[in-house]
Amino acid sequence: QVQLVESGGGLVQAGGSLRLSCAASGHTIRSLTMGWFRQAPGKEREFVAGISWLADRTSYADAVKGRFIITRDSAENTVYLEMNDLNTEDTAVYSCAAKRQSSVTTTGGEYGYWGQGTQVTVSS
Repeated sequence: QVQLVESGGGLVQAGGSLRLSCAASGHTIRSLTMGWFRQAPGKEREFVAGISWLADRTSYADAVKGRFIITRDSAENTVYLEMNDLNTEDTAVYSCAAKRQSSVTTTGGEYGYWGQGTQVTVSS
């Protein structure tokens, strides 16, 4: 069983940066594809970024491309989401997800494991 715990959320001013962490237990992330999703109030959950266990291939939503970076540290069994140049539209609950298949996909239903989420609030 895979457990995921997110941390690093908080309140930041527009233009600022945050780094989210997703610590995994119960399974090595070396053989998991990891994704970050977010859900803003009144909106559908949306894909943000993902990293495959196969060759560390990454994928990003257009809205965050060039601003967010997803990385993994297998020794720490942790995935990170570096978020730069934040704006108010990035305000949401950010959740980490994992699946065993190698491809990064943008559909949350294809990920079998989820963390509880961490709140990110960007003030103007």
